Amino acid sequence: MEYMSFMNKQLAKAVLGVAVVYAFATPASAQDTKIGVVSLQAVVERAPQTKAVMEALREEFAPREREIVAKQKEIEDLQAKVQKDLAVMGETERRNAEKNLRDLGREFERLRTEYQEDSNLRQNEEFGVLQRAVLKEVQDYAQSQGYDLIVGDGVLYVNASVNITEDVLNAVIANYEASNP
Repeated sequence: MEYMSFMNKQLAKAVLGVAVVYAFATPASAQDTKIGVVSLQAVVERAPQTKAVMEALREEFAPREREIVAKQKEIEDLQAKVQKDLAVMGETERRNAEKNLRDLGREFERLRTEYQEDSNLRQNEEFGVLQRAVLKEVQDYAQSQGYDLIVGDGVLYVNASVNITEDVLNAVIANYEASNP
């Protein structure tokens, strides 16, 4: 994940460098260059597809989440029973109860860890697909609107007149609604 973040930053720097060179290297007569800035993160965060992906992932992992909650309740119930009966338990019975609690605790931690790892993996997969789709939408929008250069995240300043994030987001929403009536 850190590698992807590093690569995204390097890509943003490279794109910004190309934009600066492109803007200053063109002759004065060719200053009709149309440049826009898009915050991909903002588009992805606010796109309806993101909400749909999150809901699908919640549904996908709901059974496992219920299993974890049930295991936690089982542990709490056993702890309460052991605490209540501790005074009347024999040494062997107490050791068996403590072993059962340890075993349940290990199983709970294993379930929780596997759930977290699988959930993170699926989120990364789905958001990768979503990011690629949004990037394609940005490219399609830029072509249809006659942009020569679109700069993404990593921009330190942008004049509102070249920030097309809202326009791209509206196009993403319109395309989503058109394909999901």
